[in-house]
Amino acid sequence: MPNPKLFITDLDGTLAGDAAALRKFKTFLQDFPQPPRLVYVTGRHVHSARQLISEDELPWPHTLITDIGTAIYTGATLREDSTWQQQMQQEWDPEAIINIGDNIRGLTLQDLPNTKRVSFLAENVASVTALENQLIENQLAHKLIYSADTYVDVLPRGSGKGRAVSYVLDTYYGRDADILISGDSGNDAEMLELGYPSVIVGNGHPELDYLRNKPNVYKATGTHAAGIYEGWQYFYAARPVHPG
Repeated sequence: MPNPKLFITDLDGTLAGDAAALRKFKTFLQDFPQPPRLVYVTGRHVHSARQLISEDELPWPHTLITDIGTAIYTGATLREDSTWQQQMQQEWDPEAIINIGDNIRGLTLQDLPNTKRVSFLAENVASVTALENQLIENQLAHKLIYSADTYVDVLPRGSGKGRAVSYVLDTYYGRDADILISGDSGNDAEMLELGYPSVIVGNGHPELDYLRNKPNVYKATGTHAAGIYEGWQYFYAARPVHPG
C-alpha cells in the first residue's frame, strides 16, 4: 500500500501569493488517488490565517501551525492542541520581553492579538543584538528569530516551526509518509532543515541560500505554489527519496 502524502507548507510567499500557480496546484492535489494531508505553518495568528485561507480559497488544512510554531490547531474545526499550548506557557514571560524591547532604540513592537509570541520591527541588526543580549542577561527563556532584515520574533523556548512540525508528525501523522516541506523565508529554515524532502520556492529570500547544498533541500525555479509542485516532482516523481 502506498505511503500517505503529506504537504507541510508555509503560507505567505509560499502556498499563497500567486493565484494562477495556486489553481494549478489545487488541480494537482486532486490527481492523487488518496487526498494528501495538508499542514500549514505560518507566522500569522489563527484568525488571520483563517482569513487568508478563506480569501485565497486555499484547501482547508488538516493541521494549522500559527505564530511561528507557538500554537497548533487540528481536526475539522481546528481546535487548539492543549498539550502544546501548555508547553509553550512554561517559562514564558512576554511582558518582561516587551518591557526590554521598549527600551532598545531601533525596535518597534508589532501589534498582535495575543502574546503567544512577541514581535518587533528592527531598523538595524545592532538593535537585534542588543535585544538578544538583554534577554540573556535577564535570564528570560526564549528563542529569537531574525528574518528578512526586518522582522524580529521572540518565541517561547522549545517552539519554532521546526519543533512544532516535529511534534505534529509524532503526535498526529507518524514519519512514514511521503513528506514535502516548503518555505520561502528565514523563519522557515528550522523546518526546512529537519532532514525531510524540502523545497525553497523560487521567490525564496536570499537568507535561505545557505540551505541549497543541504541534503534533501531543493531550490525551485517556480515561485509560490508552482515551486511546491516542482519540489514534489523533483523528490517523488524524478528520484524518490526518504527522510534522512
